Amino acid sequence: MASPTVINLSGSIPVSCFAWNGDRTQICVSFSTPEVYIYQKQGSSWDKIHSLLEHDQRVLSIDWEPQSNLLATCGEDRNAYVWKLESDGKWKPGLVVLRINRAATCVRWSPSGEKFAVGSGARIVSICYFQEEHNWWVAKNIKSGIRSTVTCLDWHPNSTLLAVGSSDFHVRLFSAAIKGVDKRPEDTSWAESSQLRTFGSLLHTWKSEVDGWVHDVAFSPAGEVLAWVSHSSCVCFVHSSDTSKILSVHEHSLPYRCCMFANENLLIAAGHSCAPNLYKCAGGEWKFEKSLDSGAKALSMME
Repeated sequence: MASPTVINLSGSIPVSCFAWNGDRTQICVSFSTPEVYIYQKQGSSWDKIHSLLEHDQRVLSIDWEPQSNLLATCGEDRNAYVWKLESDGKWKPGLVVLRINRAATCVRWSPSGEKFAVGSGARIVSICYFQEEHNWWVAKNIKSGIRSTVTCLDWHPNSTLLAVGSSDFHVRLFSAAIKGVDKRPEDTSWAESSQLRTFGSLLHTWKSEVDGWVHDVAFSPAGEVLAWVSHSSCVCFVHSSDTSKILSVHEHSLPYRCCMFANENLLIAAGHSCAPNLYKCAGGEWKFEKSLDSGAKALSMME
């Protein structure tokens, strides 16, 4: 395994959220404050080139759309902004009409780049799209069945299905197709097109065997597998071929905070144990494969 690249931007200040641009030459970071900074790689160092100052409370999530180069941020001030790099080299915030009364906790662009989702403490997911005539981003809200704070989101590759994790221990799958923005939905292995055409339809609900806040949720690259990690220190998988079956892989470790698929049969999960772990699917069953780093090595890098 290649040696990791260590980027020290803030010394000992905690990073609340970050996002890379499309070619990974720039990184957008917030250090648990209302401020957002953009750094650019200059040789072997990273230099601060922009400061985005519009939020008035802590920023909780950032996502950078690689095709349009638009930045979306959201935070405890119940606001979200879409930032656009203007011809004068400055980032300008665009208004997003969320209509929520609690913190905006997470934001994710759809793969199409035409809309994004914002989760919140108001038990709402806002699907935001641009209205050119008013020059702002408006939201259609999904409220059905969500019982607590939305903690994480991930889009299916078709930009129509949205997986939502929350602190009520559940993962839910919704239809998030917007007429006039998305193409007419087609049948998927998760739901028929007739279900997908109704915005906000609750298609599936899952709960882990062991209760725990859902920290992260992820679709596989082809969208046939959905995985999530929770505070119960386990990884859960659902295949679209059998949505009633949850495969839970329990590990005697600290909880994971994030997960991502490397391909259809490999998932990487990382969290409080200071080392990412690899899970592999063989014969339709997911199992722990190996640790991608030793805890001791990870700790020594942080000192």
